[in-house]
Amino acid sequence: MSVRSFSIGLLALALGALHSFPATAQSADLVLCDRVAADPSDKDKPADVVGVNSIAPSDVATSIKFCKTASGSSRRALFQLGRAYAANRQLPEAIAAYRKAADKGSAAAMAELGVLYSTGAGIAKDPAEARKLFERAAAAGNSRAIANLSALSGSSAMDPAKTRALLSTGADTNSAEAQFQLGLMAANGTGGAQDDVAARSLFEKAAAQGHAEAMVWMGAFAELGRGGPADEKLARSYFEKAAALGNEEAKDRIKRLDCPRVLKDKKGNIISYLCF
Repeated sequence: MSVRSFSIGLLALALGALHSFPATAQSADLVLCDRVAADPSDKDKPADVVGVNSIAPSDVATSIKFCKTASGSSRRALFQLGRAYAANRQLPEAIAAYRKAADKGSAAAMAELGVLYSTGAGIAKDPAEARKLFERAAAAGNSRAIANLSALSGSSAMDPAKTRALLSTGADTNSAEAQFQLGLMAANGTGGAQDDVAARSLFEKAAAQGHAEAMVWMGAFAELGRGGPADEKLARSYFEKAAALGNEEAKDRIKRLDCPRVLKDKKGNIISYLCF
């Protein structure tokens, strides 16, 4: 075989390999951006990408580098760039990236902007704007927005059954807030059957991700034996974890475990705890 024919053969193989890739092949930058910065609850995320609940400190610089390069042609990368900036405590840059992604229709970016507006982190607090963003994102099926919207006062106007169904999606993607809100609905029988076992499981999952309110509810379920065996030691451990995060109700519940009897005034208000 001549050198020329051998070279032509290699070129043919190379062209064949190129044509074997799908027409929608993604850039290497976007693939790497997805790998380190994709959000599990983002519906823009490819099905084969798991995503991360929070970007690892060691991956922040990598996330910014590759997501920034890929953001010019991908709203998903824009949103993930916002996540990377937020993880690096660059809130102005994160907000700018979220805005651009939201303008391009990213429901996940709308949800994150909503959180910033509702808390006033890095931006003027604006509950009305937060609600609008949550509603837009929830309409697009974003589970985090649904969870946050259901937690807002006045959200009772939402259809409970639909809210519960949508929250299930968020719980499946390991969203702690969605798990907690769905747990409340299961515990109270809102929007479907009352199910203490399911509620306890959801509170446990959300608590494992550091959700203080879920810790309190999990502790209460363990104390009362709802959805599983009663276990005062386990209850105390959950209350103590939540109290360490500054949760006031958890602190009160620890007092009740230590001093189960209380002294109340004529109106029923607790004056002090009685320990014997």
